[in-house]
Amino acid sequence: MNYIDLDVWKYSRELVKLVYLLTKSYPKEELYGLTNQIRRSVVSVPSNIAEGIGRQSNKETIHFLYIAKGSLQEVETQLYLSFDLKYISEEELKSILEKVISSKKLLNGFINYYKKL
Repeated sequence: MNYIDLDVWKYSRELVKLVYLLTKSYPKEELYGLTNQIRRSVVSVPSNIAEGIGRQSNKETIHFLYIAKGSLQEVETQLYLSFDLKYISEEELKSILEKVISSKKLLNGFINYYKKL
């Protein structure tokens, strides 16, 4: 299986792009704070999916898929914090959270698929 053909990986790449665009408007003093943290978390999602697919066993693959899932949870939390700090609007929050939730659903489905192998 080639990870670049996976919908879950493609969708998570799109989420990376959206988060990067969204965080461009964050205050400059957050560049090494929340901006950096949310970007690192979102980049971790497709990266861990790819790393998991490259592993030798299903158990190892599932482990990395769970790491990707944890990173999605971090992104979600950081988006709420961004809203709390008024860096993003409620509309922006709702819009991007829809994408995060879709990513979580895709990833959960992929994890369940691997568990059955």
